[in-house]
Formats: sequence, structure tokens, C-alpha cells
Amino acid sequence: MRAAPRGAKERRATMSYTGNERRRHRVFITRNTEYHVRDEVCVAVRDRAARKFRTSHLALHLKLQGAVRINPNGVVIPEPHNARVGSPIYFTQVDPDGQERQ
Repeated sequence: MRAAPRGAKERRATMSYTGNERRRHRVFITRNTEYHVRDEVCVAVRDRAARKFRTSHLALHLKLQGAVRINPNGVVIPEPHNARVGSPIYFTQVDPDGQERQ
């Protein structure tokens, strides 16, 4: 393991951006899978064990809707647009009749 260059830790700590989030691409990593999302749409799914991108997966081309919170009593509560570390995420699709479904 190499040591970080001198001053690297201090530089990282002082870097802060307070404006709007401008990144378009995000990666959500679960135990087995990576979900690559661009502009809130899943564009790629990678199997972490095989280290290969999957050409077919249910989440591909679906919109990332947000996270879900699971209460101790088992009730699942959606948290739209609030995907964060440790949260289960969910995707939606628009049916031919125009209804958005999970």
C-alpha cells in the first residue's frame, strides 16, 4: 500500500462544491450487481462476480424512481428521488396505456 502524497488529505477535505449536482451518470452497487444510471435511466447492468455486463436484465432501460424504506413492521415506503447509500432502489416502466409501473 502506498502512502498518499503529502497534502492530499487536506486538499480532499477542503474541496467542496455547494452548487447543483451536475453529474449525469451514477453507479449503484449492490452485493451482486452494479446498476449504471444515466439521466435517471438504467443504461447498463454488470454482474460483479463474473465481471461482465449483462445484455439482458429487467432493470435495463427502466427509469430509476428512487429508494424504498422498509420499516421494522415490514411496511415498505417509497422514497422517490432519494436513493442513497444502503437504500434498496426501485425502477419503473411506462406501460403502453401510459401507466407507470414498478
